[in-house]
Amino acid sequence: MTPLSDRAWPRRLLSRFTTLWYLKAFGTMAFMVLFFQTYFWVQHHPLREPFMMPKLAIDDWVPFTPAGFAANVSLWVYVSLPSAWMPNLRSLIVQGLWTAAMCSFCLLLFWVLPTQTPVLDIDWSQHPQLAFMKSVDAAGNACPSLHVASAVYAACWLHRIFLQVGAPGWLRWLSVLQCAVILWSTMAIRQHVFLDVVAGAAVGAVFAWWSLRKAPSPAGV
Repeated sequence: MTPLSDRAWPRRLLSRFTTLWYLKAFGTMAFMVLFFQTYFWVQHHPLREPFMMPKLAIDDWVPFTPAGFAANVSLWVYVSLPSAWMPNLRSLIVQGLWTAAMCSFCLLLFWVLPTQTPVLDIDWSQHPQLAFMKSVDAAGNACPSLHVASAVYAACWLHRIFLQVGAPGWLRWLSVLQCAVILWSTMAIRQHVFLDVVAGAAVGAVFAWWSLRKAPSPAGV
């Protein structure tokens, strides 16, 4: 690939963002609606009683940090960036299908092998936002953490995109940092335990590696 000018990368990202923007916006919205409908159905119709995930020593090393909620919900912006920066229809479809495959894989695991996080001695009424999240995920869907899998998967795709457009190294490291903060937040707000995070990271990394190998090379960057 021909080296790209450092000054050109913002224009290249903007060009990608505006390409098929209406399809990307509608597609992302439709995907999330369908995903959550399936997620809640699986949550309420598991094939067996959820298994309680064990805590490890490392789970206590990460202090309970309610402020981590903001980092946690930032995932929904972060995971939308790869599709927003797809350069053409073919790349958008391929990336979308692989994202759907990863989510479907995790949902199947949640249905067949449901898990839940340990019951903790925390007064959730003191943290309304976290209490709502706990009520939504009360039945489980803990391992592998789909939150973590999605973040790792997005980070790998973003790394490829930033290389393609010639973005500076600090932007790639900023993306890695954001991914790491999201992973930390899942433990900091007690949404997941360490084993959930490890399993989720493995799922995200495998699907990212597989999908990036199959991804078409863009005609332009």
